[in-house]
This record gives sequence, C-alpha cells and structure tokens, in this order.
Amino acid sequence: MTTTESPDHPASAPSGPVVRTSAGAVRGRREDGLAVFRGIPFAEPPVGEARFAAPRPVRAWDGTRGAFEFGPPPPQEVGIQGRTGVVNGPMGDDWLTLNVWTPDPTPSAGRPVMVWIYGGAYKLGFSGQPGYDAQHIARDGDVVVVTFNYRVGMEGFARIEGVPANRGLLDQVAALEWVQENITAFGGDPGQVTVFGESAGAGSVASLLAMPKAHGLFRRAMAQSVPGTFFSDELARDIASALAAEAGLRPTAADLSTVDPRRLTEAGQALSAKMLQHQDRWGQAAPTVTPFSPVVDGEVLPTTPWRALASGSARDVDLVVGHNRDEFRLFLVLGGMLGKITEDRATEALRLFAPGGEEGERAYRAAFPEASPGELYERVHTDWLFNMPSLRLAEAQLAGGGRAHVYELTWPAPGNGGVLGACHGLDIPLLFGTFGADLGNLLFAGVDASASADAQELSSRFRRSWTVFARTGDPGWPAYDRERRLVQVLDAEPAVVAYPEERSRKLWEGYDFGPLPLIG
Repeated sequence: MTTTESPDHPASAPSGPVVRTSAGAVRGRREDGLAVFRGIPFAEPPVGEARFAAPRPVRAWDGTRGAFEFGPPPPQEVGIQGRTGVVNGPMGDDWLTLNVWTPDPTPSAGRPVMVWIYGGAYKLGFSGQPGYDAQHIARDGDVVVVTFNYRVGMEGFARIEGVPANRGLLDQVAALEWVQENITAFGGDPGQVTVFGESAGAGSVASLLAMPKAHGLFRRAMAQSVPGTFFSDELARDIASALAAEAGLRPTAADLSTVDPRRLTEAGQALSAKMLQHQDRWGQAAPTVTPFSPVVDGEVLPTTPWRALASGSARDVDLVVGHNRDEFRLFLVLGGMLGKITEDRATEALRLFAPGGEEGERAYRAAFPEASPGELYERVHTDWLFNMPSLRLAEAQLAGGGRAHVYELTWPAPGNGGVLGACHGLDIPLLFGTFGADLGNLLFAGVDASASADAQELSSRFRRSWTVFARTGDPGWPAYDRERRLVQVLDAEPAVVAYPEERSRKLWEGYDFGPLPLIG
C-alpha cells in the first residue's frame, strides 16, 4: 500500500530520499547503501473503463507519495492470487507499478539503467517476488535497476475483440516511457537503458526489439532463454474463444469485463489443464499448456522477432542472448516425468517439434545415436522451446546488420543431488544472488550457496558481465559470428568456445520460427 504525506497523514519513513517524478513526488528508503523506491505507478489501474485497454498515463498526485512497498501483482493463476505459490503479494487494482534501486538518486549521477522484465509463461509473474530483489545488481554494478509489473494471462495477452492485442507488451512500453521521462531524477541516464529478461521476459525483450512503439526506448538488450512460441492472429483468436467459453462468455471486451479479473484467471487455469485436447487445431502450441503468448497481430507486433531483426529492426541495439544447456529438465522434474519417457513418447515429440516431422525425427536420431528416449525427448523440447530460438535471434541480429553476443550456462544446479542440471531458470538466482528465494529454493535445495565458492563466483561473474554490458555494450567476450561461432560458456571454469550445441544447430539451420498457426 502506498501513502501520501500530509500534515494529517505523515508517511511512515519521513527521513527517506525524495524524488520528484512527472506525476508527483515519491519518498523511498535507504537500504544498505542504496535508495529503494517501490510501488511507483507508471500507468492508471487497468480496471473499470480502462479494462483491457492500452495503458493510460497515471494521474498526478499532490504531496509526497510513500514508495515503500511493492504494488499488487496483476491477476493470475494460483501461485500469487492463491497465496500458495511464488509470493504472498498485496491485493488491489493498482497493478501497473514499478520499483527502483539506485546508488544515488541525484540527477547528475548519470548511471546506466537496467530494466528487468519477469517471465512466467505470459500468465504468471510479479516484480515483487523475492527472487527479483535487485539490490546486488545495483550495488555490485553501480547501476540503477528498474523492475515493473505488466498484465499477464487474460488481462494481458488474450486476443479479445474490440481491444488492442498484446496489452502486456504495451504495459512494458509504458514502463519504458516512464523510464525515459523520469529516470534522470533517480540518478539514471535515459540514453543508457538496457532491457533484460528471462523466459517470457526474454520473449518480451525480443518482442520489444520488433515493436515500432518501443523504438528508441532502450539502447541495449539481454534475452535469457528466449521462447520460440509466438501466436498467429488466427490461433490467438481461436484460443481466446476457448478461454471465454470456459467462463461461459464470448471473447469480447464487453462480455469479459463483466467478470472480476481475479475470477477470470480461473478460465485460463482450466484451459491450461486441457490444452492437449486441442492439439488437432493448435498443433505445437497445445503441449506448452499455456494459452498465452505474444500475438503477431500485424499492428502492435507486426512480425516475429526473428524476421524483424533479420530486416534490421534492431541493428542499432547491442544484444546479448543465451540459454541454459538443459532447459527442459526443469519441466521433466516438476512433471514427475524424468526417467519415465517411453520410446513412443519420444517419437511423438520428435515428429511434432523437430524440423521436418518424420524426417526430423530420423535426423535427430542420427545426430544423437547414443541418446535414450528420455534424452531425445528432453533434447528436442529444449531445442524447440528455448535454445534454438535464442541462437537464431542472435543470427537474425547479424543478418540485419547488428551485433550480438551469445552465452550458454552449463553449470548444474547443485540442489536435489544435481538432477536438474543447467535447467531453465537457473540463471535468475545466479544473476540476482537470490539463492533462497522462489525457484532458487528448488535449485539450491539442501545446499548452502553462500558457502559455495563456485556458486558465489559464478553469481558475481553474471552480475559483472551483465552490468559491464549495460555500461559499455561489451559483456567481456567476443561477438558471435557465422565463421567462428564463439560463445561464452558459463560454468565453474568459464571459457569462450565454439557454440557447444553444434549438432542441434545444424539440425535447425534454416528453420523459420514463424508464428504458430491454427491448423484445424
């Protein structure tokens, strides 16, 4: 909850730093050498008449607003709203807020600015999650860090008649516009803005690189584990019809606005549980069990990031992109499937996801002759969903006349006996230094990361490379090219080597990550 100071209602921390934004003054707190501001609104709450609309400018306020607590998370499935999962977030309608960690909130400081975009399959996420505490990045790198909320699920990504597509992406643009207008007052340089994100956050970063509305709002970008799932307009509309049907409604803003946003999340959760029943119509989208992704609608998102970058849309933006070696292992473990994949299931996955169907299956088996059914199943899911989309984004940037640096994280998560490997999401606790929060609780279960020299050194290396890139455009390893294909391998013994997943790269060479189609 935010507070506004007045003679009758003083803020709870009257000695904290005060910064004046375009909408009014905010007071933060001093925390271990940083000035921290939480819950600053960057747009009006998207409720009532603003429901399902593009974000609207925030109204100005009088006095000084206390910026001491995170704003409430956007409505989403059980995990936040159910108070049983990621975080116990505050409740309320003021979802579109942001947070700032800064070493020195004075306009003359001019530090690089890093803007974090959370992941969560476009249906989960909250900038107030403990795993996204940005104090270590801001302090170690001497940079200003901004995190923010954006609409997810039905509110942010369902393709609804009569309202803009990709409202969650438009929220991100609004947050970046706020940064351009206000970050100087917090000690940041609006000409030195880097966007960075993981998973759906990396897909968002990739989308921003392709969006005309985002042009000029940032100078550098870092995409960690880019998902290859972007929906065609036809597919998104069909899925939206099924989503609305779960609530007994039509996929129109008029109908859906009659249901409380927190209740509408139940429709998304119900459909997620039975997406496989629609595989004859939704094809590769069905097994992802998320009915939400950025929509190539031709307006907000004119085309996929790979096509946009290849045409030069981001040639002036410095780019780092990478992935983890064992991305899909996390989902196998969470789904109780590790070690239980049959030959038939491996064959089905290879034919669905490998380039070329049955021919792709044969190519995978030839490229990985020693692989078990479980290893083939994991490999093709990892390649299709994260690794090849990430690598191909770098290659598209090169094709468009830009520059990209590529990395692969190969250090295995030490928790649970190391069974998770270098899985999806491991880069988050390493980058933020939040080993005991959120997913870090699983990845480092039973391990004292503070006493692990390897974990601490790799964590410091992540922050050092990321913040140096935000400052200079060079993360400390060579740019990727099509001849040497050098990448930074992040492990206990980091090294710069030729791209390690060469067998997969060759299998996917020339593949077009187009928008997923409606096939029924």
